[in-house]
Amino acid sequence: MARVNHTTVIEFVLMGFTDRPELQLPLFVVFLVIYLITLVGNLGMILLIKVDARLHTPMYYFLSHLAFIDFCYSSSIGPKMLQNLLVKNKTISFSGCFAQLYFSSAFATTECFLLATMAYDRYMAICNPLIYTAIMTQWVCKELMIGVYTYGFLNSVIQTILTFQLSFCSSNVIHHFYCADPPLLALSCSDTHKKEKQLLIFSAVNLTGSLLTVFISYICILFSIIKIQSSQGRCKAFSTCASHLTVVIIFYGTLFFMYLRHPTAGNSWEYNKVVSVFYSLVIPMLNPLIYSLRNTEVKDTLKKKIEGKKLQ
Repeated sequence: MARVNHTTVIEFVLMGFTDRPELQLPLFVVFLVIYLITLVGNLGMILLIKVDARLHTPMYYFLSHLAFIDFCYSSSIGPKMLQNLLVKNKTISFSGCFAQLYFSSAFATTECFLLATMAYDRYMAICNPLIYTAIMTQWVCKELMIGVYTYGFLNSVIQTILTFQLSFCSSNVIHHFYCADPPLLALSCSDTHKKEKQLLIFSAVNLTGSLLTVFISYICILFSIIKIQSSQGRCKAFSTCASHLTVVIIFYGTLFFMYLRHPTAGNSWEYNKVVSVFYSLVIPMLNPLIYSLRNTEVKDTLKKKIEGKKLQ
């Protein structure tokens, strides 16, 4: 039997988070609240760091970029997801799907290596405090960020092009609420074995490479903290890492679950959607809350700004 001709797909249909009409409005309200908190929290964090000179340090420089990436990542997925909860026509153009996959993948990869960079910064601050300011200069921090962004977006270019080189000639219905690699691979009528293997290798390298940097940094930090004689000194040293460590555990735990398995295995799309919501919307909302609630300097700055506005 002759193989079906490759059909040019001009649009995809996103199935959305649920196909149950009675749940769509309540879910819209819940996700809208999450998205608005994400926007306010991350943009507020960026603004707070920018306006307060005391927060112009390498740690907060990286934190402002984390807030920016979380804002961009959630914005690459959230608005379209919210729209599809309200409308019957849940289509997305071919170019729109390409862009969504590209930007979501780029910001996810960039965040991986930004968290690794932040771990290295904490290692330098705690393990080498005497040379920290000499090493982690403003220029070095900018170079590190340029490298992180360059790798993240270059990695995404490769993966997105490989995905959209596949043929989609049977169905254009994506069983997800955004354009992601696994549901697109399941949709393709091409041989996806090569792409699946490349996706698994790239994901494993990105996750394990960045996480190894985090792990080694925190092992060194742990040994340095143990050597501190005073309990107050140990608590102060650990408190500077607590927020970052919390974010790392949540972020990497979710990522390992999502990607370090066969991309099209099983019929667990509904479960994957829940995990994806947690990763793409909930984590970007939690990050500024974690840093603001657990960080004394951020809390003090925020308190002073609020009190200053009240006195005006």
